[in-house]
Amino acid sequence: MVINKSLEQLGKYCRFMGRTFSIPDRWSVFGRRTVAEIVKLGIDSIPLVIVISVFIGAVCTIQMKLNTSNPLMPAYSVGLATRDIVLLEFSNSILCLILAGKVGSNIASEIGTMRVTEQIDALDIMGVNSANFLVLPKVVGFVAFMPILGVFCIGTSLLGGYLVAVFTDMISVTRYVYGIQAYFIEWYVWYGLIKSLVFAFIIASVASFFGYYVKGGALQVGKASTNAVVSSSILILLFDVILTKVLLQ
Repeated sequence: MVINKSLEQLGKYCRFMGRTFSIPDRWSVFGRRTVAEIVKLGIDSIPLVIVISVFIGAVCTIQMKLNTSNPLMPAYSVGLATRDIVLLEFSNSILCLILAGKVGSNIASEIGTMRVTEQIDALDIMGVNSANFLVLPKVVGFVAFMPILGVFCIGTSLLGGYLVAVFTDMISVTRYVYGIQAYFIEWYVWYGLIKSLVFAFIIASVASFFGYYVKGGALQVGKASTNAVVSSSILILLFDVILTKVLLQ
C-alpha cells in the first residue's frame, strides 16, 4: 500500500514537472518573476547562511583540534580537515538541509495559500499554465543562486575557523592557513557545487509540488509545508549518498 502510494506520488510529481518545464507564454514576465524569486529565496537567505557558517566553521575547528591532539599528526591537519569537511559536506548537504526548512516551507506555504484562496484556479480559468507561471521562476531562481550561497558558506565557514585561531591559542593562525592551503583538491569545490545544484532543485520543486496540490484550508497549508520540508530532507540525504558514490568513486 505504501509502495503504491509512493509510486502514485512520483507519477503525479513527474506530470507536475512536465507542466512546469514548458515554454513560458511571456518571457518578459518570466524574467521579472525569476529576478524577484532570486531576491526572495536567494539574497534574503545570505544573512542566515553567513551566521550559521561562521559558527559551524568555528565548531569544526575546535572539535578537530580537541580530537586530533596527537603528537604524530602535524598541526596544520586541523585547518586541512576543517576545509575538507566544509567543501565535501557542510557547504552543500548540511546547508541545503537548513535551507529546506527556510526556503522549502516558504515556497510550500506561499503556493498552498494561493491554492486554498483559489488564485491558482483563477489562473487556470484564464488559460494560464499556473504550474509554469508560479513554479518555474522559483526553481530557476533558487537553482541559479544556490552556487553563490555555497561560495558564501565556504568562505564564512573558513573565516569562522580563522577567528578561532586569532582569538584563542588552540592553533596558530599560520598553521591554520597553511592547513587550508595544503593538499588542495580543486574537484572538491566543483563536487560541492554540483551537489548544491541538485539539492536546490529538490527543495524548490518538492516544496512547490506539495504547495500546489494542497486541499482544504489553512491547517492543510501548514501540513503541506511540514511534508515538503520532511520529504526534501529525505531526498537530499538519499541523493547525497548517490552523488557521493558517483562523483567521488
